[in-house]
Amino acid sequence: MRGEHATYVCGAALGFLGDLIAADPRRGHPVAAFGRAAAAVERRLWRDHRGYGTAHAVLCAGGAAAGAALVQRAVRTTAPAPLRDGARIALTAATVWAVLGGTSLGREARAVGGALAAGDLDVARERLPHLCGRDPQALDGPQMARAVVESVAENTSDAVVGALVWGALGGVPGLVAFRAVNTLDAMVGHKSPRHRRFGWASARLDDLAGWPGSRLTAALTVLAGPDRRGALRAWRADGGAHPSPNAGPVEASFAGALGVRLGGTLAYGGRVEHRPVLNDGAPPVAVPDIERAVRLSRRVGALALVTTVAARLAAGAVRRTPSRALRPAAGAVTRRAVGALARGAHDGRGPGA
Repeated sequence: MRGEHATYVCGAALGFLGDLIAADPRRGHPVAAFGRAAAAVERRLWRDHRGYGTAHAVLCAGGAAAGAALVQRAVRTTAPAPLRDGARIALTAATVWAVLGGTSLGREARAVGGALAAGDLDVARERLPHLCGRDPQALDGPQMARAVVESVAENTSDAVVGALVWGALGGVPGLVAFRAVNTLDAMVGHKSPRHRRFGWASARLDDLAGWPGSRLTAALTVLAGPDRRGALRAWRADGGAHPSPNAGPVEASFAGALGVRLGGTLAYGGRVEHRPVLNDGAPPVAVPDIERAVRLSRRVGALALVTTVAARLAAGAVRRTPSRALRPAAGAVTRRAVGALARGAHDGRGPGA
């Protein structure tokens, strides 16, 4: 049987390729099914209280992760030996495809960008909610272009890099747990009157789960961006100014890499927020910058796949190396012990003599 790390790498690569080719289906997506289940649990549990919200987050995210672990264990223990590696690879590939959203992210961003390029603001406003939660009626063309670039940046971390990080760390349960946490944050983690307290736990859990992926996204943006120095400078200067601990580094690095200005005033469901400007002094986002952001997102996603699978293989090699190194020494110790016992028996002494 192949090693667990090797089967994960094969499955992750196939799942990433599947997302590039097939993207997300319009209907019947597993994440949408999880969202419906989480909404049903919310209807039962909702109270304007953090404790009930914490129970909701633990039940939904923990249940999804536990279910994934059970499926993974079943595949590992019940599949016929000749088919076991293939079954594990198929399960990982299907899960990676289900949790990644990079291709759909680019598709929706380009749809809004195409409408803006054609001057059709009505179509752009109709498509924007597919990408982010901002109020499209309150935005003009340049503001929608900025919203698209910011959403591409943030979702590169949430929908691609973060999932790959947790997949490398936790396999199929890690992938499912991360997507469940991220979905819960999108559903109840915002500061609406209904979810200000109930969604607190989901929002904090998402901040914690998204931390490693957001930093890797920012670092890979520096490597893959057209302006590396600009990306690093903006990340250092403005990454901590954003109200989100994870969106800040990602959006700042994208702003610097693309040479545009992000941040400022925005509206969510009638609520206006005044956010710090990222990469101040750069020109505002223009419609062609949407395509540049999508291409940068795809490069970052590909680098994230390479980085995470390499880290997984390296971890497996490190884990195996000590045991291999100890085998000769252990064998020598065993031979000496057996020899001593044999000599003792020959001399008429037992091992305790």
